[in-house]
This record gives sequence, C-alpha cells and structure tokens, in this order.
Amino acid sequence: MSVYRLKTKIMIINHRLDKSFGPVGSSAGIFVFIAGIISTYFSFTGIVLVLLGAFVGFSSSSTAIDFDKRRIRFSNDIFGFVKTGKWINIEPEMKLGIRHEDRVWRAYSRSNRILDIATDDLRIFIFTSENKIIMPVMKTDSPEIAEAELEKLGAELGLSLI
Repeated sequence: MSVYRLKTKIMIINHRLDKSFGPVGSSAGIFVFIAGIISTYFSFTGIVLVLLGAFVGFSSSSTAIDFDKRRIRFSNDIFGFVKTGKWINIEPEMKLGIRHEDRVWRAYSRSNRILDIATDDLRIFIFTSENKIIMPVMKTDSPEIAEAELEKLGAELGLSLI
C-alpha cells in the first residue's frame, strides 16, 4: 500500500492486488525480460523479448481510492506503470464487506507436469445497495488487519459495512 500526498492535500491510496499472469507467468516474464536485455546487445530483435517480458512480468492489477473526490478505480497496470481503468463515484448507498478468496494459479511444464500455486486471502470489496460486488478494494492475509481496514475505510468514506 502506498500513499501519495500532494501539497494541495489530495489523498489517493493505491492498493496492489495481483499479478496479471500469476506468479509463474510473472517470473517467466521477468526471465524473458532479462534475456531480452542480454540479447539486445547482439541483435536489436531482442527488443521484442524485452517488451514481451516487461508486459508479462510486470503487469498487475490495483485499486486506487481518491478520498477527496470520493471515487474509486480498479485498474490493470500494464508494464507495471500504465494504469487503465475508469473512476467510479462512491455513492452513499454503497457498502463495504470482507470476503475470503481462494485462487489457484496453474502452469503446465513441457513434460505435462502440473504446477498449482494456491493462494487464499481476505479481500475488502465494495458492494452495491443490493449487495452485488462492484470491485475489490484491497487484500490482506490477516483477519484482524482486514477488520481494522474495513472499519477505517468505512469511516473515511462514510459507507455502511456488511
């Protein structure tokens, strides 16, 4: 979690969620990125490997909350720094809640062996007034931290909790 404070006291909090291609894809992308940098020394076609590796290795998803303008944005961070996504205004009837998320990242090797990487965490979601999920706000591993952050975000945004 990173906090940006400018002289005009605009406060935007950015929460990183997941790597776009999972842990195996991310590490493979970083490997291709490094191999591309090395091969660019010998041939300029290595730039293709650099771009492909940077895209796969550094792309991730995040959520930004602008407390002053009362808006939130889920974004896919292409190459790790180009943010895509649309700002959504936070309405008073929206709610915040915690859900348990289980994810499995699966990769296959050339010998048909399966590598499963399971992750389980707690995520704070923003919901509509009908309790339908709009987007994830942040993730954490600890239930105590999730409860504390849920209450803190609910108080700062003026939203009810589920």
